Amino acid sequence: MKGATGVGEHRTAVIGLVTGALIWGLIWYPYRILRDAGIDGILAPTITYSLAFVIGLVFFRRWAVGLTFSWPLVGLALAAAGCNLGYVLAAMNGIVVRVLLLFYLSPLWTVLFSRVLLGERLNRFGAFVVLLSLCGAATILWEPGTNIPVPQTKADWLGLVAGFSFALFNVLSRYARAIAIETKSMVSFAGVAIVGTIMLFFGWGEAVLPATGSAWSLLAVVGLVLVTVNLIVQYGLVRIPANRAIVIMLSEVGFAAIGAWLLAGEAIGLREWIGGAMIVTASLFSARMAS
Repeated sequence: MKGATGVGEHRTAVIGLVTGALIWGLIWYPYRILRDAGIDGILAPTITYSLAFVIGLVFFRRWAVGLTFSWPLVGLALAAAGCNLGYVLAAMNGIVVRVLLLFYLSPLWTVLFSRVLLGERLNRFGAFVVLLSLCGAATILWEPGTNIPVPQTKADWLGLVAGFSFALFNVLSRYARAIAIETKSMVSFAGVAIVGTIMLFFGWGEAVLPATGSAWSLLAVVGLVLVTVNLIVQYGLVRIPANRAIVIMLSEVGFAAIGAWLLAGEAIGLREWIGGAMIVTASLFSARMAS
């Protein structure tokens, strides 16, 4: 019976991670619907993550037990804001798969942050991750007629910022091991909501609230989805080894590619496929490095 239970939990954990990858691979679509409804690209995630925080108060009732101010918590909040606001803004206005591939340069930044914050030495896997990630990025960003492969659009830059922030969040999360996962989740929701509100206050977006019930309904659904996907991914991550989890979660790129093709009529070229293959491989090696 115990073995059967273990197999069942493992299967459920895998399903949870695949479901999480599917949701994250398609989360850009409702934000584009909101954009087309006239809702600002900063306002939309600010509202959805505010709602996620409120909903999280129900699911994570003990998140504030023993909570005290610390700089790692501030760092987690800011990193979550950079990651989620950057990704949403990039995906709302750029080529989805290109944005996601640049986002997945995060293993490169993870290696560097781990060296600075955790004192981890750069081994052969780390060096390979850095080199392969850079080659992948250069392949994607290079345009005929240009000498240096640099981001071409605001969406490219935001995708890089989002991946950079994602890596910082993950390394800070490892640094602050004593902080409960539920607390980190709530802090990340709050970080996006607070930073988004500050940006709107200083005029970096249009703080015009939705005028229709359908828009508010979609915002509420996205907020609930954010909490739900957080829960199911957490369930999977604590039951699946990191080197297997990253393989499963990288299916997000495939889901995003199919979704962007079917829902937005987007297609990516040969350079993106080649550069993406390099970046995905680097991600796989980064898991091997950490295992």
